Amino acid sequence: MVSGRQPINIDLAPGKKVYFSSDHHFGAPNEEDSLVREKHFVKWLDEIKDDCGTLFLLGDLFDFWFEYKYVVPKGFIRVLGKLAEIADRGIPIYFFVGNHDLWMKNYLEEQINAIVFWDKQDFIINGKEFFIVHGDGKGPGDMGYKRMKKVFTNKICQFLFYLLHPDIAMWLGITASRKNKMISGDEDVHFLGVDNEWLIQYSERQLERKHYDYLIYGHRHLPMEITIKKSKHFNLGDWINYFTYGVFDGNDFELKTYLGDQTIDTRNSIIKIVK
Repeated sequence: MVSGRQPINIDLAPGKKVYFSSDHHFGAPNEEDSLVREKHFVKWLDEIKDDCGTLFLLGDLFDFWFEYKYVVPKGFIRVLGKLAEIADRGIPIYFFVGNHDLWMKNYLEEQINAIVFWDKQDFIINGKEFFIVHGDGKGPGDMGYKRMKKVFTNKICQFLFYLLHPDIAMWLGITASRKNKMISGDEDVHFLGVDNEWLIQYSERQLERKHYDYLIYGHRHLPMEITIKKSKHFNLGDWINYFTYGVFDGNDFELKTYLGDQTIDTRNSIIKIVK
């Protein structure tokens, strides 16, 4: 696990790019539909691996994840196997813990050599300043979730949950994760307006502290590109409805949609606003 705010420097080799992806929620809404999305994501990973210099996963890779000492959740073998292959090629994987995988421990670190972050982190990539975080609980409002997160991250509560048999614990966690709208939120389908989006407000507060070229978030499932003076705020979207991802070629950052074999074209779903 990595903490602290000293910027991490990344210098891309010629011809390499940085890819960003978030909010896959594998396991939801059910195993059958999740498998379709999982295969779609694996195909994308397979297509980018040759020019990928660094891969960022900004949280909620799984809809629910809880690690015991000797037990990890069943399933997701295609995604984990492909990530292991990417890591074995020497491609760094930076993973930001989201609100659906708060109970991450050291499995991804040990199995795919991922570098795991629990909170925001600054990066300098080819001289560009990046601010990166999953985004849950940031900015004003969202008080219901902030109170719930205190329970989720409480060591005593985690230990009591740990004492449950894994079959019972996983059933409870999966059921709650799929049904609890305080966690997932119906508001994800609606753009609240540039002055009411709390992550945009959070970006503005960060920019009062220092300049960033790019501020990158997961969590908020709507894909957005918001220009704030000389900076750009990006929400990566998700791999449920939009199949969007970010790519930085060493000079510019862009949100793109991976169509693959999908029949629904969501490329016009990205919200672009100059504030």
